[in-house]
Amino acid sequence: MRTPKLLLAMVLALVTALFALQAGAQGLTVQIVNGVPSAIPITVVPFGQQGSGPASPVDVAQIVGMDLNRCGQFRTLPTSEIVQSPTTGSQIQFATWKQLKQDYIVVGTTSYSGGVLTANFQLWDVNKQQMLLQDSIARQGSDLRRVAHQIADQIYQKIIGVRGAFDTRIAYITQTGFEKTAQYALVIADSDGYNPQTVVRSHEPLLSPAWSPNGQELAYVSFESGDSAIYIQNIATGARRLVSARPGINGAPRFSPDGKKLAVSLSFRRNPEIYTIDLATGALTQITHNLSINTEPRWTPDGQNIIFTSDRSGKPQLYEMPASGGVPQRITFQGQYNADSSISYDGKKIAMVQGNGNVYRIAVMDRSLGGQETFVSPGNLDFSPSWAPNASMLLYTASGGPQSVLYAVSADGRVRQRLMMSNGDVRSPAWGPYRNP
Repeated sequence: MRTPKLLLAMVLALVTALFALQAGAQGLTVQIVNGVPSAIPITVVPFGQQGSGPASPVDVAQIVGMDLNRCGQFRTLPTSEIVQSPTTGSQIQFATWKQLKQDYIVVGTTSYSGGVLTANFQLWDVNKQQMLLQDSIARQGSDLRRVAHQIADQIYQKIIGVRGAFDTRIAYITQTGFEKTAQYALVIADSDGYNPQTVVRSHEPLLSPAWSPNGQELAYVSFESGDSAIYIQNIATGARRLVSARPGINGAPRFSPDGKKLAVSLSFRRNPEIYTIDLATGALTQITHNLSINTEPRWTPDGQNIIFTSDRSGKPQLYEMPASGGVPQRITFQGQYNADSSISYDGKKIAMVQGNGNVYRIAVMDRSLGGQETFVSPGNLDFSPSWAPNASMLLYTASGGPQSVLYAVSADGRVRQRLMMSNGDVRSPAWGPYRNP
């Protein structure tokens, strides 16, 4: 017989609002909690102003520096220690930056005219005195911060060799108020928490946001009708459609990598089972057949398999099986509790909630290293991991304090960034896919 604690843990994302969520389009307060002294030293010099027009409404260099700092790979020189202000490579005095033990330096200029922000930048290798990158990026309207994020992405890719993920978006659920005064919202924002946009508001709980592969839609669970139901909503137009409102649990939606199907957990045939729904035809296919709780399906990147959470062994663990159906294989064995997984873009790493006793932390299992596991969060109540599309960082919820907050943590756990609201809780993060330039 399952204990109430186990039931709560297994169907948290499906049927309850016991863990409060956060509402409104209020922005998140961002704070880097710790840094990495051994990270790559890089200087992002404050950009100069080009032309006689108005000053840039955003500090491009500052945002670039913040992006590079929070990924864990770089350590930027504090502005107070920047002793020279070159704006082009010809003005760089490399001996100075060598003395400051900097490996790279970024210089540039901005201009702002007619609502258009243009940034010209260069990336230089200090030791080789060689320019590695040069480009010009322009944006207008509400996208001005994307100029800086796209610069940071190019720098990241040039030095690390992997596409950057700063110019992406995140989704999360918020709650303000309690019980009858509770207000819930599904919000999207830039990857650093800025530029929040409310997608859905509700007086009833919202759960389990999931991005479509093209980043144009979000699937989520709503209790607005009194019972759980799964919707898909277009972010740009607000148009939405009901995908499942069957009796019992309708929860944990996840898009297939090609965007054609949705994996869900449904209980209309008694206990929660994993199903896939063809989004073109509505055809429903049952994947699992077991009297245990089966929930939290996650597609592998190739779309061939599904990893899910089940308590069929007595306690929640992760299992993997073909997306077409078959015999599930247990894949987690360390820890008393393993659930709520997120799979990296290459399928090599699986982030999960691992519980031992009353402590729940985010663990990362590296399948390329024989299943080696490392913890990337301190606990005690950490949930809902979600990988960045390049697997450089993870988002997760920390619920152990007076309010629920989000953390963005580097893949090795060495750098953490806190994202929180001043008057409510925030949880259930979902990191979106790459955006079109």
